Amino acid sequence: MVRTDIIARLKSIVGEKGYVEDPDEIAPHLIEWRGTWRGRTPLLLKPQRTAQVSAILSFCNETCTPVVPQGGNTGLVGGQIPLGGEILLHLGRMNHIRTIESHRMSAIAEAGVVLADLQRGADEAGAYFPLSLASEGSATIGGTLSTNAGGVNVLRYGSARALALGLEVVLADGRVLDMLRTLHKDNTGYDLKQLFIGAEGTLGVVTAAALKLFPKPERVVTALIACPSPASAVALLDALQQATGNLLSAFEFFPRAGLELVLAHIPQTHDPFSPPSPWYVLVEAGSGKSIPLDELMESAVASALEAGMCTDATFAASEAQRGALWRLRESFSEAQKREGPSLKHDVSVPVDAVPELIRRGSTAVEALIPGIRPVPFGHLGDGNVHFNFTAPKNVDAQSFLSRREDVARVVHDLVASLGGSISAEHGLGVMKRDEITRYKSAAEIDTMRALKRALDPNNILNPGKVLTI
Repeated sequence: MVRTDIIARLKSIVGEKGYVEDPDEIAPHLIEWRGTWRGRTPLLLKPQRTAQVSAILSFCNETCTPVVPQGGNTGLVGGQIPLGGEILLHLGRMNHIRTIESHRMSAIAEAGVVLADLQRGADEAGAYFPLSLASEGSATIGGTLSTNAGGVNVLRYGSARALALGLEVVLADGRVLDMLRTLHKDNTGYDLKQLFIGAEGTLGVVTAAALKLFPKPERVVTALIACPSPASAVALLDALQQATGNLLSAFEFFPRAGLELVLAHIPQTHDPFSPPSPWYVLVEAGSGKSIPLDELMESAVASALEAGMCTDATFAASEAQRGALWRLRESFSEAQKREGPSLKHDVSVPVDAVPELIRRGSTAVEALIPGIRPVPFGHLGDGNVHFNFTAPKNVDAQSFLSRREDVARVVHDLVASLGGSISAEHGLGVMKRDEITRYKSAAEIDTMRALKRALDPNNILNPGKVLTI
């Protein structure tokens, strides 16, 4: 329970327009997208400047008042939800793009800038910001960095971590680390910004970021390709990378079972091939005008068809067709949500181990829960599989969801045996906070705890997330 005098002081720091106490207005911030976690808070703070964030954290540190930072509330592991009645620090009003310098291929954006807005701003300046997620219309720069978000273009451009040149971070005691440098080389000791990327707001609050931009691709080729198996899809990935000189930006895969959920639940979607295929790959590549990318891709796909790596292909001939193909892939989470309860696992393994993961994992979980429907899909190009399982038909939802830990143990133990990670891009939050101790070494966990104690000795920043201390 936060004392009334503390609440009054926090309200005075942000001013009349900088806080919310109305429970109805706060309510959307207290539940994550899947509905798994519901939180509570006495106060939602909406600072507009870094100085206000600094004052808030300084005071909260002095009074040992816990704070949960939140961006677009698109996280999927509960990291952004105040589960213990903490103060909720929402950074949505810090939404200015401070600079876009296309000649330097860099931008500086505040934490509350929506990802799609930065993409648009870069495009208008003649540049390209490649971080792209299904939730990019609401996900924010601060949130994507704090969770080290991945998305569809990691294959070529890397995750959020690879796109960050510098950060502005407010520490637990209110001090501001101004690291908003746009240098591509700076070898002056510890790279402090990396501590806060992927830390989910447990070590400091990201308030702005200097980010890499890239030249806009002048040619973009998008194709949906039918494949007989995950192994053939992996072979196709290698063939297309070789043929294009590593110009692939996205290589997404999904099964027929998942596509059927999309066709059943998402309006204005259409079956791309007849007859149906057991697996599909959505491929996108980009280049400059001087490279005959269309010819390279078409020739490579034709050779793959002859070799049996794939059985059919369709190339987008317009932006509308490209959008329709991407809509199939990006609708998977929504389609599964509409179908009913599902158990989800965001994991990664070496790319060549993906077929074994899917084969062995599906068999093991189907043995555990007969009738369960595996729907593995995701970013095959970087080994990130959203290994999801939809409930058997006509099953009680709560009894199915009560098997979450049993299924996760089967999947995660298999992932670990294949040299993978139990969280590829969603983070740990509260969902995997305790489980990670099974898969990281004691030395790694001890080092993480030492960092937390050093930077947040009073444990006010997103307590209970990522790890316990």
